[in-house]
Amino acid sequence: MSDFTGKTVIITGAGKGIGRACVELLTHRGARIVALSRTQADLDDLAAKFGATVISVDLADNAAARAAMKKAGLADALINCAGTNVLESVIDMTEEGYEQVLGINLRAALICAQEFARARISNGGGGTIVNVTSIAGHRGFVDHMAYAASKAGLEGATRVMARELGAYGIRVNAVAPTVTMTELAAKAWSEPSKRDPMIVRHPMARFAAVDDVARSIALLMSEDAPMISGAVLPVDGGFLAV
Repeated sequence: MSDFTGKTVIITGAGKGIGRACVELLTHRGARIVALSRTQADLDDLAAKFGATVISVDLADNAAARAAMKKAGLADALINCAGTNVLESVIDMTEEGYEQVLGINLRAALICAQEFARARISNGGGGTIVNVTSIAGHRGFVDHMAYAASKAGLEGATRVMARELGAYGIRVNAVAPTVTMTELAAKAWSEPSKRDPMIVRHPMARFAAVDDVARSIALLMSEDAPMISGAVLPVDGGFLAV
């Protein structure tokens, strides 16, 4: 089990789902957490239960995202967990839906990574970034038009970041989870007509739990992965293998 004692980790989308699971796991492993979320009640809970330093921010606002990262200060790692989805088909996609999904899932992640990297480089380099993408960037799912574009885009950006930031000792990777039963995923996959055909495509015969993803993120962040950079790790129970 990797130890993060003495490390500071910034986590976006920390209030719920995978982000919250990362807060809990990494706190238990010794890390100091800086939690970014737009929901104050979630932030208050993270501060009370895990001693996290909390920052309220709407990452859809570019200037606010930059200001929040500057407020977070120098950290050893960044986990870009913030994400959203608007279920729209190719035919029905709206400009509003596109802007909402791409703004949070891609643009905000790039801004946060940029500010993290600038701070690390100014301090001599080092550190690690893990971006949370999705198998939706690898397979075509109905009504996931903008979501798939955002996650595939973030994977491409992950490889560029790894290429450009490697010279400064900054490792950049991504995890691509399968359906992970967060509040967001429940909206898309709760109905048996959608859920059951999807589950049978998983060799491990289940969807992911948030802790499954958090543990994989911790692995990529850890000293056990010193030469892993530019990788996209599927956390999918074998879905993409078959």
